[in-house]
Amino acid sequence: MNGTKGGTGRRIVLWRHGQTSWNLERRFQGSTDIQLTDAGVAQARRSARLLASLRPDAIVASDLKRAAATAAELAAVTGLDVAHDSALRETYAGAWQGLTHEEILRQYGEQYTAWKRGEAVRRGGGELETEVADRAAPVVLGHAEKLPENGTLVVVSHGGTIRTTIGRLLGLESSHWESLGGLSNCCWSVLGEGARGWRLLEHNAGTLPEPVLGDDD
Repeated sequence: MNGTKGGTGRRIVLWRHGQTSWNLERRFQGSTDIQLTDAGVAQARRSARLLASLRPDAIVASDLKRAAATAAELAAVTGLDVAHDSALRETYAGAWQGLTHEEILRQYGEQYTAWKRGEAVRRGGGELETEVADRAAPVVLGHAEKLPENGTLVVVSHGGTIRTTIGRLLGLESSHWESLGGLSNCCWSVLGEGARGWRLLEHNAGTLPEPVLGDDD
């Protein structure tokens, strides 16, 4: 999955959505469709101005409200259309969704610990991380392949989905994906195309000094 046609210098910017109320509450959102807070909209607007300076050629986003609204801010300053794809949604986490971090630890402590050890775990009875990568990474690559030489694609998605997609495109074993730190709201990572595949050029970039809230949502 990390292969490329090579030599075209394309970039993929993977941008996490802005802040939601569930992020502030450290509540696991997963595929629950939560809107941005006013602060989240402001984050998206500010980051969009920075990302616009990269002169992106295309934007693709998760269809969940928090990602779609974030993408809309970049569309507004670039004039680009946004392609929405449900394959870029956050991990479906079943019974974990709606629970706070503390509630998850209390009710599903063994499952949580196994996941953090890098084991394949269906958190809350939901998707495996590899299944998230199976649906998201091909969409990202498909849009990247349409880019012109030295073109830039912006992917607006969610913390967990972005991490698994990066791991897959870099060819990392899934047990090591957790070594990629989380993204703060409205920060981004950049993959660049090299002769031997995709390389991680930047991670959790952005000028917003925000903590990582609700990594997998």
